[in-house]
Amino acid sequence: MTAEMEDVVGDKWIKGAVKNKGALRKALGTPEGEPISAEKLKTIKTKLRKKGQGDKKLSLGDRKLLRRVQLALTLRGFNKS
Repeated sequence: MTAEMEDVVGDKWIKGAVKNKGALRKALGTPEGEPISAEKLKTIKTKLRKKGQGDKKLSLGDRKLLRRVQLALTLRGFNKS
């Protein structure tokens, strides 16, 4: 396993996962400093999942957005524990 992979698997996996800080905020058009609500993230996640259901595939941009939303929801959960 390479050193980069060990960082992702080990204690610092979040550092490796967050490569483009602010990309989700930019994609959603939310001003910096204003929080993105969990409801908004869940709504976007649901819409994207529906869009990609069945035989349909998501575009590259939609896949990236879905991954970013999913990561944001995951990281939001860490803040509460």
